[in-house]
Amino acid sequence: MSALVFVHGWSVTNTSTYGSLPKALADRAAQAGSTLRVLDIHLSEYVTFDDSVTMDDIVRAFDHALRGLSLPDGTFDCITHSTGGPVAMAWLHAQRDRPTLFAPIRLRHLVMLAPAHFGSALATLGKSVVGHLKAWFDGVEPGQRILDWLEHGSPESVAQALDVIHGPDPAAHGTWLFNLTGDRPDRKFYDFVNSYTGEDGSDGVVRMAAANLNARHCVLTQRAGTATLDMTISKAPRSAFKLLPGLAHSGGEHGIMASEPPSTVTIDAILRCLAVSSAASYAALCDAFATENAQRDRDKVETEKKLLTSRTHIHDPRSLLIFRLLDDRGEPLRDARFLLTAGPTASPNDLPPGFSTDRQASSRSAATVTMFLNYALFAGDASVPDPRQPGGVLRPAQPSHRPYGVRIQPADVTGLIRHIVAATASDDDLLDALGPHETTILDVVLSRRVAEGVFRLTQNLQALDFSQPVSGMDIV
Repeated sequence: MSALVFVHGWSVTNTSTYGSLPKALADRAAQAGSTLRVLDIHLSEYVTFDDSVTMDDIVRAFDHALRGLSLPDGTFDCITHSTGGPVAMAWLHAQRDRPTLFAPIRLRHLVMLAPAHFGSALATLGKSVVGHLKAWFDGVEPGQRILDWLEHGSPESVAQALDVIHGPDPAAHGTWLFNLTGDRPDRKFYDFVNSYTGEDGSDGVVRMAAANLNARHCVLTQRAGTATLDMTISKAPRSAFKLLPGLAHSGGEHGIMASEPPSTVTIDAILRCLAVSSAASYAALCDAFATENAQRDRDKVETEKKLLTSRTHIHDPRSLLIFRLLDDRGEPLRDARFLLTAGPTASPNDLPPGFSTDRQASSRSAATVTMFLNYALFAGDASVPDPRQPGGVLRPAQPSHRPYGVRIQPADVTGLIRHIVAATASDDDLLDALGPHETTILDVVLSRRVAEGVFRLTQNLQALDFSQPVSGMDIV
């Protein structure tokens, strides 16, 4: 086996963040007869807590550090945690697009633990709030530029995701990607001021959907001369994704990487990933992970025991929807209303109750909003039994409310520059663009209509006031 490089997450200042996972992994691999040795392991020490450091800066420094390794076969494997996943993916992108500037080293296995590919709901809260959360912060400056990258819907994270969706399949070139994430928060880290730390559908920091590279890009484009939005959907090349039951983002008891002793669930999953040696074995592991995820989704009730009582959590699969409203000239539609609709009448009133658990507007990208959706309620779900009562039901069966659609109501439909109300076609269904534990980037593109009143010519040589122009017809 080649060298194994560990890459930590955001705002880390000590290699103790890896816990004893590296050694435990080496010991287990040796017991299994692997060639992995302790001497093959390299622990990263990279800086995110300086406010001037950008993702590009880290990628350049990562490449420089890799050049210093002794790699007889020119390959290495990598295990990342949290923001380390996007760092490694950004390096792969840079290496592919600028091969003369980056080391000609091949990354074979990239095992990403709780990767924040689409950021974290916590990032939008800013340094003042995130700063005191135990799970993420340890007495240093958080690092504003990296925190900006980690905001849901940030231009940088969306651009990197679109490169994955529309780019070449890394597996076709011998680079195998694995995304492993815990399926619930560690309740000990719950922050009563910030409910994101105890949010169902996340590991307490990163939402499961945000850790999955099996993402989609859905584009709704206004059909010429009509109010209809035509839908096209692109899907990322398949990559391995595994939910690790009972694990959280961090913490010494349930943390996916730093638990003590190290989680056997984490170690077993990593070794399965590192054992992949061909396209066939990679496809087989992708299938196995998908089957195990489906089983986890069937056994999705968690009973949280308290001192005198207990509380249940239904861990429904959820979807992250990042929608961006633009016109066909690239201008953001800041004040347009984005409405989801349901049923044959395409009404917002027919959406399933409780379908959306969160909505965040980007602080840096105009007209970009992220919604956290309950996929099970969208798709319809069987009744959920109550494990505390034989024959009891926590939630009755939920019907689907398909088809789902989108309606855009622009702020100005009569001005010199205007857009018209537009909606998806009746035979399109937004559910086709969503997936359980997956993220969809939804771009809505409306036609920008310019009225002839923006520019007129006149032969009247007398002074003429046009401070109150008449819009007139649209320019075709």
